[in-house]
Parts: sequence; C-alpha cells; structure tokens
Amino acid sequence: MSKLNTLCAILLINVCSFVASAQQKDTIQTKWNIDNCVNRFSKEKSTPTKAGYQYWFADKDFINGRTLKMSVVAPHDATHAPHKHMEDEFFFVLEGKAKFFLNGDSVICVPYTSFYCPSLIEHGISNAGDTELKYLVIKDYQAPK
Repeated sequence: MSKLNTLCAILLINVCSFVASAQQKDTIQTKWNIDNCVNRFSKEKSTPTKAGYQYWFADKDFINGRTLKMSVVAPHDATHAPHKHMEDEFFFVLEGKAKFFLNGDSVICVPYTSFYCPSLIEHGISNAGDTELKYLVIKDYQAPK
C-alpha cells in the first residue's frame, strides 16, 4: 500500500472511530437515521470567513461538542492569527499548500499531511500557496477545562 493510501486509511479509521464513539454515547438520546447521519457538502450552506469559507460536517450540537469542518482559505491568507485555547485540534490538508505554525516554529506542507495542535499551545495555519487551501479540522469543544 502506498504512503498516501496508508495516510488516507488512517484518517478514515480515525474519523470513523470519532463518529462511532459519539454515536454510541448519543444512541439513547437521538434516533439516528440516514437523513441525520449523511451530510453532503453544499457551498450554499457554508459560512463565510474573512479569508474564504468553512463548512461544518459536524457542528457543536451534533455529537456532544465534537466537530468536523472543512476550511477553505484564499491564497496567501489565513482565517485568523496564531492563537491557543483549551481544546486540542487536528488538521488534515486536502488541497493546496499549508503553512503550519506551532510554538514559534513553522513548516510548509502539501495535501495528505496532518497537523496536531495540543491544548494551550500556540498554533495556526495559513495558505502558503497560489491556489485555495482546503483542510479538515477535528475539534472537541467539550474537552476538559
């Protein structure tokens, strides 16, 4: 199996585990069906940002505060400056060239690269390329505080 296929398989397994554990906790409270378990991307339902837009595949109200969103950022821009917060985050680049920032260091990465941001560590992501940057963000807003 190629490195790219291995990375995609690992991401898919992690996302499936993430959703499965959330669904297990919500099974008693929510009646799950095909209509509320499938979310197809629609640019019309996206949220504008100062640098592009974002689309929530799973928002804070869906599965106990755990989220999955896609962010799209214009060339040579960023949605916001480096920052830190209680929740950890996981980024996965789909398209474009990303500049990852963590605690004063940075690196430029291409698609199928992941970036883990631990809790309370200054981090950021910006578009280092000439085309749109698209990346997924997994975050748990219910993380211990």
